Amino acid sequence: MNDPLENPALAALAGPQAHFAERHGSALRYRAEVTSLSAFPTDPDAAAWADLAALHGRGRTVVINGPVRLPPAGWEVTGYTDCLQFDGTAVEPGEPAADVLVLGPDDVPAMLDLVERTRPGPFRSGTPAMGTYVGVRRGGALVAMAGERLRPAGWSEISAVCTDPAHRGQNLATRLVGALIGVIRDRGERPFLHTSMRNTAAIRLYERMGFTPTRQVRFAGMRTPA
Repeated sequence: MNDPLENPALAALAGPQAHFAERHGSALRYRAEVTSLSAFPTDPDAAAWADLAALHGRGRTVVINGPVRLPPAGWEVTGYTDCLQFDGTAVEPGEPAADVLVLGPDDVPAMLDLVERTRPGPFRSGTPAMGTYVGVRRGGALVAMAGERLRPAGWSEISAVCTDPAHRGQNLATRLVGALIGVIRDRGERPFLHTSMRNTAAIRLYERMGFTPTRQVRFAGMRTPA
């Protein structure tokens, strides 16, 4: 794969995050407790679609990301989100902030509660195992967080960026993303991220920070043939 960001879930599952992978032929997926994402070749043939169906079983929902693609007959599209992918190579790390905390296993219930209230995208109890998560607490309550998800070789995806509605407008997302960029750079890797094309506020934020849009990708939900 010449550009791992063209199909980052596949590049991650076949590489640095192989320890999270379940495989059937050319199709891979993350363990269910980690995230819902699956992956297979960028230009899938009939055999690759059959591998993906066999990996999940009949009548099961599959979530894939990467280039826009349509499934063959017998599959059902259940929904999709078109996103912009951003390259953060040129973004400088943020200044250290005393209230930005590294989150750990004891914080998972609060993280799940914040995700339930803000809906930043797929997030499960095992998702924090994918990388570093940072957050901000106010009065003991977790009010903002961000973390790492897909990690193809040399790259790390910033994901789950969310802020409680009552605490927006305080620049928390910018500070958390900046803190993660520092973590990623310290490992010698480069940051990237995805955001919905409908989320114009997030797109403006990332462009102000210096992220560069690179391509459109689709996170698609599909049901395997019954």
